[in-house]
Amino acid sequence: MVHVGRCFCGEVQFQLSGEPVAMGYCHCSSCRQWSAGPVNAFTLWQPSALTVQRGATHIATFNKTPGSSRKWCTKCGGHLFTDHPAMGLVDVYAALLPTLRFEPALHVHYQETALRLQDSKPKFKDLPKEMGGSGEVVAA
Repeated sequence: MVHVGRCFCGEVQFQLSGEPVAMGYCHCSSCRQWSAGPVNAFTLWQPSALTVQRGATHIATFNKTPGSSRKWCTKCGGHLFTDHPAMGLVDVYAALLPTLRFEPALHVHYQETALRLQDSKPKFKDLPKEMGGSGEVVAA
């Protein structure tokens, strides 16, 4: 499967091949501030699945922390994706992938939530152990 995404103005276009490693919701304050929303819908991919097809010279990076390199378009300010080097994965915002069937499996950083969601998905205090977290699940 191939999915095409683009920034807000369309100057930067990228392609993803295959399927994401994981999909879910992040409730951390950094993701909430960056996305300007109460929760961020993420899709995690192997970096080799991502190819920038157009506009690479318009991609800038912002690092609030060493764990996340947030990428955005310098022409429109549209957010693109976030590299997570410690996990060896790249987060592509679900909203940028219109052909991907978003099927979230979990909530991460739920201890920071600003919007309590009532669903059957596990709500991790930080991250699952496989992603470098404590693996602790908290009550909704």
